[in-house]
Amino acid sequence: MQTIQFEIYPNFFVIADTYGNPNDKPVLFLHGGGQTRHSWGDSAKIVAEHGYYSIALDARGHGDSSWSENGEYRIEDFGKDLKAVISQLAKSPALVGASMGGLTSLIAEGEAEKSISSAIVLVDIAPKTEQKGIERIFAFMSSNKHGFASIEEAAEAVAAYLPNRPKPQDHSRLEKNLRLRGDGRYYWHWDMKMLELWKSISPDQQIKNEIRMFNAAKNLKVPTMIVRGGMSDVVSDKVMAEFLDEVPHVRSVNVSGAGHMVAGDSNHAFTNAVLDFLKEVY
Repeated sequence: MQTIQFEIYPNFFVIADTYGNPNDKPVLFLHGGGQTRHSWGDSAKIVAEHGYYSIALDARGHGDSSWSENGEYRIEDFGKDLKAVISQLAKSPALVGASMGGLTSLIAEGEAEKSISSAIVLVDIAPKTEQKGIERIFAFMSSNKHGFASIEEAAEAVAAYLPNRPKPQDHSRLEKNLRLRGDGRYYWHWDMKMLELWKSISPDQQIKNEIRMFNAAKNLKVPTMIVRGGMSDVVSDKVMAEFLDEVPHVRSVNVSGAGHMVAGDSNHAFTNAVLDFLKEVY
C-alpha cells in the first residue's frame, strides 16, 4: 500500500491509498458522506490482488484531504475533484462509489460530453432515496458534535447506529476516522460545514436534484451496476425497482444481511460482486 496525493488546484489536495501495479486497470473507490478512504474494509486491497490498480480516495472535507474554507461541498465540487484525479491517471478508471461517492460518479459520468470512466458501481445509492434513511444518517452525523472521551465511546456510538453489525474487537480502523484534539477528545474527521449545506436543501430543490440524477442515469453509456444492501433503509426494494424501470441497462445485485454501509456490513460478498462485474466488463 502506498499513500499518494492528487493536486486539484494549487495547495488543495485529495489524498489516496493505492494498491497494486499502476500499470494495471485503475479502480477508484469513492466513500460516502462522513466516511474516509478507510471505510472500504479490505475491498481495495483484494481488488488489486486480482490484477487491478486500486485507488481509495478521501473526498474533500474528509480525512486527510483538503477542507474547503468556503464550504464548497456541492456535488459539482466533488465532481470537479474526481475529474481532476482522473486526468492524472494513465487509463480510464472504473468508479466504485458509495452513497455520496456514487452520486458524484453518476453526475460526473452522466453529464459528461465524453465518458470519463470505463464502468460504474453504485453502492446503495440511486437517483431517488428513502427520506427516512437519509434523515437517520444526518441525525448520526449531527450527534456527538462535542466528540468522544475515548475510542471505545465512539465505537459504542457506531454500534448503536449499526445494531446489525457485529462489534469489532479491533478499533484500529475506526481510529483512522477520528482525530484527537487539544481538549483531549476524539472527533470525526470531516467538515461540519458540509453537513450544514446538505441539511439546508429544500424539498423543492430535492425534487430538482432527483430529476437531475435520473437524467444523468439515463445518459450513462458505460457498464453500470447498483449494489444494494438487502436491509438498506436508503435504497428500498421500491426505490431499486423504480430505478431499474427507468434505467433498464443498469444491472443490480442485492447483498442480503447488509444495510446502507454495504462494504462494511458484508465485505466479502460486496467485494466478490465488484470483482465479478469488473471481470465481465473487461
